[in-house]
Amino acid sequence: RLQKKGLCKILLTTLLLSAIMPLLRAAARIGAVASTAPRGATRSCVRKISQATADKYKVIDHEYDAVVVGAGGAGLRAAFGLANQGFKTACVTKLFPTRSHTVAAQGGINAALGNMTEDDWRWHMYDTVKGSDWLGDQDAIHYMCKEAPRTVIELEHYGVPFSRTDEGKIYQRAFGGQSLHYGKGGQAYRCACAADRTGHAMLHTLYGQAVRHDTEFFIEYFALDLIMDDAGDCVGIMALCMEDGSLHRFKCKNTVIATGGYGRAWWSATSAHTCTGDGNAMVARAGLPLQDLEFVQFHPTGIYGAGCLITEGARGEGGILRNSEGERFMERYAPTAKDLASRDVVSRSMTMEINEGRGCGPNKDHVYLYLNHLPPEVLAERLPGISETAAIFAGVDVTKEPIPVLPTVHYNMGGIPTNRYGEVIRPTASDPDAIVGGLFAAGEASCSSVHGANRLGANSLLDIVVFGRAAALRIGEIAKPGDTLKDLPKGAGEETIANIDFLRTNEGTKSTASIRNELQKVMQTHAAVFRVQDLLAEGCTKIDDVCASIKDVKVTDKSMIWNTDLVR
Repeated sequence: RLQKKGLCKILLTTLLLSAIMPLLRAAARIGAVASTAPRGATRSCVRKISQATADKYKVIDHEYDAVVVGAGGAGLRAAFGLANQGFKTACVTKLFPTRSHTVAAQGGINAALGNMTEDDWRWHMYDTVKGSDWLGDQDAIHYMCKEAPRTVIELEHYGVPFSRTDEGKIYQRAFGGQSLHYGKGGQAYRCACAADRTGHAMLHTLYGQAVRHDTEFFIEYFALDLIMDDAGDCVGIMALCMEDGSLHRFKCKNTVIATGGYGRAWWSATSAHTCTGDGNAMVARAGLPLQDLEFVQFHPTGIYGAGCLITEGARGEGGILRNSEGERFMERYAPTAKDLASRDVVSRSMTMEINEGRGCGPNKDHVYLYLNHLPPEVLAERLPGISETAAIFAGVDVTKEPIPVLPTVHYNMGGIPTNRYGEVIRPTASDPDAIVGGLFAAGEASCSSVHGANRLGANSLLDIVVFGRAAALRIGEIAKPGDTLKDLPKGAGEETIANIDFLRTNEGTKSTASIRNELQKVMQTHAAVFRVQDLLAEGCTKIDDVCASIKDVKVTDKSMIWNTDLVR
């Protein structure tokens, strides 16, 4: 089912192109980087810099105990977890924190609180292992599910305004792939939520906590590269201030990568346009491996034609998928779970219905999600955001009409390999658990393999908080505030400057937008829900051609200030 070799090659090459367009080199091949880069290398290929070029760029130095790259849920939880322990902490983010993509999470966060029915974290663990197609790391899953109830209560204490039952308890809705008694007890109600805007509520709360604990923010700073020393340890990062064009060199003892996923490598995705795998690309260029990149989740219900997410909570509240014949087709594919089967099952089932001619619309290329049988007051209370989104992007009134939906790229299970403490792993022949000194990762950018080949809905918000906190706690165990920092290697950041200068001055014929467009179309065509060897092999060839075209790139805006041509 998963054609690993072909798709890995596509995705490994893709990360350079999609993630940080300004830092691509001609003919850079990430597939080779992950396996052949020398220990301690800061670049997959080295571009030399002249003194004249270096003098054109202003570089400002900073020193911190810890630097967190990214200000979504995982980044903020790690940042204030560090600041609360007394570490001088910087949070570098290309967006204002409350614009990070965590804000778009709708459905909720899983935890075996037992507020609606009896529940047990072991049942949650079973569902997560099963939902991962039995490919998840069971030690990491054990840790996450056991920590879940405490994590949700902690969020409540921080101020997350969860929806409530009539008794005043945190309301929990049904979600796909969730069961009681190890799959034998029926549907679980395990997903704690704040209406259908849970991510929004969490992100604003976590940002408030980060500000409260005096985290230092570098907002609208674009992280460019890791700085690695000769021992292969991470000793800092390079970043670009988009407001004034200055370059910043951050020296620190520990770095946490929390930059989110790479969904925008595809043409259609529920991800924001900022989800470009920046941290994954930084790690790959540093010669470190990435893991499970072929495991890409297609959410069953993206709005047809727009890609906007319709939360699984809509089906959790009673929504039904139907084909052009009006049939509730999921009863055939998953007789017990029906519309609340795990996401990979529902997405494949929808695609099969469409491929067999039972799709809806003039082109028979989507299906319908019905909510109009639910009471309007339930829609207004439990799914207000969905009602608004459907009206704006699909032009439908959910109280009267179905929503046209189609499986859409949604989440990346793969990423930077970590253990359950958030430490980045670099396996060797003698030590498969060898870590990279000073480097951590959390959230969608990372891969503790807690989701295996398929993430259960509402486990992502749990993942970011549990492992963001875990990274902060681990740093607290191995370091102390004010520890002596390692010296930066000679010429640290010079290759970053050389690459930026090359891209600003190269006089090619292709725009960054056209190259990105070609990349996304190849991925959409050759790495979709169903993958076959011939299509993947053809996609590899086409991706190589896209990669080679970077030699012919031309950035029309030559400035360093708010240059979207350069940073996208």
